Amino acid sequence: MPQITLTPIGVVHNEVAGPKHEGWEEVVSEIILAPGLRHALEGIGGFSHLLVLTWLHQVLQEKRSLLQIHPMDREDVPLVGVFATRTQYRPNPIGVSIVRLLERRDHILVVRGLDALDGTPVLDIKPYAPHHEPSGPVTVPEWVSRLHDARH
Repeated sequence: MPQITLTPIGVVHNEVAGPKHEGWEEVVSEIILAPGLRHALEGIGGFSHLLVLTWLHQVLQEKRSLLQIHPMDREDVPLVGVFATRTQYRPNPIGVSIVRLLERRDHILVVRGLDALDGTPVLDIKPYAPHHEPSGPVTVPEWVSRLHDARH
């Protein structure tokens, strides 16, 4: 396979220093972009939500080789492949979050709900537009619904 090189466009700044399983929906973060990218943010204020891709830089190399896990470390949930989960333990620890845009200040975005630690590199930002999402019913396995219900 070809080698891929990515250059971060910015970094996350927030008060979260270590891993956490839940509570991300209330975390307020700043995404501090390289100042030279400020013009790339023109028009972004018209969107309420953004899709943010991050590089989960604190995931240990040995965790990147895991192929199967029990989601949320719960033994009562089936052992599944990492590509069937949203775990950070994957060959390429790329994080994907849909966040609420609270404010733009020059080359800084203030967002709520970004599940990334302080210092996490940001790879890309895209506006969230519902018409790009699937139409019609979406299905998930029973254990995903069970995990969601337990958290809410």
